[in-house]
Amino acid sequence: MNLIDFNQFHLGVNLLIFALLSAGIWNAGTKLTIFADEMSDRKKLSKALIGFVFLAGVTELPELVTTVTAAFEDNAALVLNNMFGGIVLQTAVLAIADLVASHAPLTYYPRKPTVLLEGILLILLLSLLLAILSMGERHLFLSIGIGSGFLAAIYAMSVLLLRAQDAKGAWVPVQIADKPKRSGSTLSLSWVKEVSDAYLVKGLVISIGTILVLGVLMVYLAETLAAQTGLGASFIGVTLLAAATSLPELSTTIMAVRLGAYTMAISNIFGSNLIMVVLILPADIIYRSGPILLSADKSAIYALTAGLVVTAIFMIGLVIRSRRKILGMGYDSFAVLVVYLLSLFALYALR
Repeated sequence: MNLIDFNQFHLGVNLLIFALLSAGIWNAGTKLTIFADEMSDRKKLSKALIGFVFLAGVTELPELVTTVTAAFEDNAALVLNNMFGGIVLQTAVLAIADLVASHAPLTYYPRKPTVLLEGILLILLLSLLLAILSMGERHLFLSIGIGSGFLAAIYAMSVLLLRAQDAKGAWVPVQIADKPKRSGSTLSLSWVKEVSDAYLVKGLVISIGTILVLGVLMVYLAETLAAQTGLGASFIGVTLLAAATSLPELSTTIMAVRLGAYTMAISNIFGSNLIMVVLILPADIIYRSGPILLSADKSAIYALTAGLVVTAIFMIGLVIRSRRKILGMGYDSFAVLVVYLLSLFALYALR
C-alpha cells in the first residue's frame, strides 16, 4: 500500500517531488559515506569490504523494496528490467564518479586485488544468469526456480572468498600507483574526526533510515511517473525506476571518490550489482506465477548483456591502470558511458 498517492498530483508536481526526494537521498548517501569512511579508519576495517558489503547493502534497500513490491504484484517485467537495467546504470555511475577523481582515472589507484576479484565474481554471476536464461529456468519447489537459488549460493560463497582474500594483505604490482590525494574532502573530514563513536553510529542509523524511507517513496513515485508519461513498463524499469533506485549508489560513490576512498567506491558498485543478482531469489519466492526468470523479455536479456560489457570494460581498466584521460575521465569510464547511452537507444527500440 502506497504511503502517498502520487496519482492525485499532476506530472509537473510529481517531477518537483522527484527532485526533492532525490536531493534528500543524495544528502543521506553523502553523510553515510562520510560516516562509514571514518568508522573504517577508526576500527581498521577494509575499505573494499566496507564498500562491498556495508555500503552496497544499504544502498540496495530501494531496489529490495522495488523487487518485493513488483513481485508481489506479479509484475515480472518491472522486477527483471529494473534489476538488469540497474546493473548497467550503477556501473555508469562509477564512470560519472570518475570525473571527481584527481590526477588519474579511478581505476588507476586500487592497491589490492580485491576489486579485481569482485569484478570477476560479478562477471561470473552475470554469465551464469545469462546461461540460465538461455537454457530455461527449472522448478526447484513451489514456484521457485533452481537458478535463482544457485545464484544466491554463489553470492554467499563469493563474500566468504573476498573476506579471506582481503585479509591476505596488499597486492604488490611492479609499478605501484601514487597514493591518491583526498581532494575536496577538507570540510567533510574536519568535523567528523572530532565526533564520538556513538555519534558516528547514530549518524549511520539516521542515514540508513532516510535512504530507506525516501527510497520507498521514490519507487512509488517512479511507477506513477511511468503511468503518467505513457511509456512501457520494460523501458521504465531499465531507465527511470533504475535511476531512482540507484540514487544512493550515485551519492555514496561520488562522496567516496571525493574522500579519496577509491577502492571503497569501486567495491560499492560491484557489490551493489552482485546484490542485484541475488535479489532474484526473494523475487522468485514472492512471485507466484512460476519461476520469475521464465518471464525475462528481450529488454531484460539485452540489459543483462550490457551489464556484462561495462563490467568487463572496467576490469580492463583495473588491469591496465592507465593515467590517460579523455573529457576529464579515464578511457574505461568514457567507454562505459558510450555503451550505456547506446544501450538506452537499443532498449527504447525494444520497449
